[in-house]
Amino acid sequence: MRKIWNVTKLDFSLIKPYLKPILFVILFPIVFVALNRSLAVGISFAVYFADLTTSYTFTVTEKNGMERMYGLLPVTKREAVMGRYLLIGIQGLIALAVSIIAQPLVLRALGQTVLPVDILMAAMGGMFLFALYTAFQIPAYYKFGPIKGSWFLYVPGIISLSLLWFLPEEWISNPIAGANLPALLFLLVVELALIALMYAVSIRCSVGILEKKEF
Repeated sequence: MRKIWNVTKLDFSLIKPYLKPILFVILFPIVFVALNRSLAVGISFAVYFADLTTSYTFTVTEKNGMERMYGLLPVTKREAVMGRYLLIGIQGLIALAVSIIAQPLVLRALGQTVLPVDILMAAMGGMFLFALYTAFQIPAYYKFGPIKGSWFLYVPGIISLSLLWFLPEEWISNPIAGANLPALLFLLVVELALIALMYAVSIRCSVGILEKKEF
């Protein structure tokens, strides 16, 4: 685990110069929640924009020809991959946390009622979307690079965000009417299991791709 964390810290040092644009990308979706008055839409845009920042490490690495350096590190390729996944997961959690705090405040300032169940459901939806995006996206970055690999995000991103934009508010603000706490906790457990499965498959694909590359 220590080696994985060291890779995460190395990757973070690469994107440090881009912290300001990353912060802007995290905060920008507040505009969407103010315009659409939907927490679900705002959170969905937040995780979509957060996923756009996941290419930064791949871009810096490719631009500076650092792939060979990673091959010389005293870590396995699996550890190197997992370290990058960990950093991207942290980016997603930070974006989600900021949005979950800021966006309900904006909606309440606009006179809209935001219930705890709305926040919980929006957070669960945001977590699942970010995991879905990155599980497909990261192997594409390893295979095709940050530019060509980014195309793999557009189709699922556009479809999911379009659905959230056009669905009636009552469908997306409380999709499970009358759901009680045990039901929500059960859904959360199922969702976390699906996320773990998606990342397990994604990591395996990324490691397989990286092992076939020669630096």
